[in-house]
Amino acid sequence: MIGKASQTRDGIRLYQDADFEGMRKAGAVTARILDEIAEHVFPGQTTAEIDRIITAKVTEYGTTSATIGYKGYEHASCISVNHVVCHGIPGDKKLKDGDILNIDVTVILDGWFGDSSRMYVAGKLSRKSERLIQVTHDALMKGIEAVKPGNTFGDIGHAIQTYAESHRMSIVRDFCGHGLGQVFHAPPNVLHYGRPGTGPTLEEGMFFTIEPMVNLGRPETKVLADDWTAVTRDKSLSAQFEHSIGVTGSGYDIFTLSPTGKFHPTYA
Repeated sequence: MIGKASQTRDGIRLYQDADFEGMRKAGAVTARILDEIAEHVFPGQTTAEIDRIITAKVTEYGTTSATIGYKGYEHASCISVNHVVCHGIPGDKKLKDGDILNIDVTVILDGWFGDSSRMYVAGKLSRKSERLIQVTHDALMKGIEAVKPGNTFGDIGHAIQTYAESHRMSIVRDFCGHGLGQVFHAPPNVLHYGRPGTGPTLEEGMFFTIEPMVNLGRPETKVLADDWTAVTRDKSLSAQFEHSIGVTGSGYDIFTLSPTGKFHPTYA
C-alpha cells in the first residue's frame, strides 16, 4: 500500500493507491480512441482527417487534448509516417499503400493524463515494415517486463536496447519516455538504452511512459524547420509504441492497454 504522496531524492513523484484509478480511467480513454481510429487508416486517407476524427473523439468522451495548445501545437495527435520518428504534424498529404504510421494521443480526464501511441499500416504491410513493427513492439514489452520495485531505469533501457540491437536495429537516443500523472511531462527521463543497475531505482507509486523508437537504419535523427517533426537522418523507416505505466508493489500496471486487442496493427 502506498501512503501519502511524496518524492524520491531524484525528484520523481510517488503517487498514492487512489491515484492509480485516475490513471487507469484516463489511459482507457486514450486506448479506446486509438482502437477506434484504426478503421480510418487506409490508402488515400490524410493524416489531417485522422486528426480531425481524433479531436472529435476527445471531446465526445468528455476529455481534453493535452497537445492542443502545448507549446503552440495545434493538433490532438502526432502522426509520424514512415521515416518520421516522432512529433509528425497532421497534414493534407495522402497515405500510400504500405505506409506505416505512429499515432500518438494524450488526453486529460479529471486532471489525469493518459498518453499512448501505437503503429498502424495503410493497406498492405511489407515484410521489412512488419519486422520493424514487431521488434519495436516486443522491445517495449521487454522494457515493461523490467518494471518492478528495486530494479532501475537502466534495467528498462538495457532490456529494450539489447533486444532491438540483437535484431540489427537501432534505438533512437534523442527522445525518451517521461514521468506523468497530473502533469504531461515530469521526472524521470526514461531512456530506451542503458546499463543494468544504473539510474534511479524504481519505487512503488511511480508513473511514467515507456515509448521506444526503433530505426531500421542508424539511430541519428534531425528536427525539421517546423521545430516539431523529427526524422531519421538516413531516411530509414522508424517505428514506435508507447504505454503509460505505474509501478506496483510487485511489478507494473499498464494504464493504456487496448480494450479490444488492437495495440498491434496485425490484430486482424
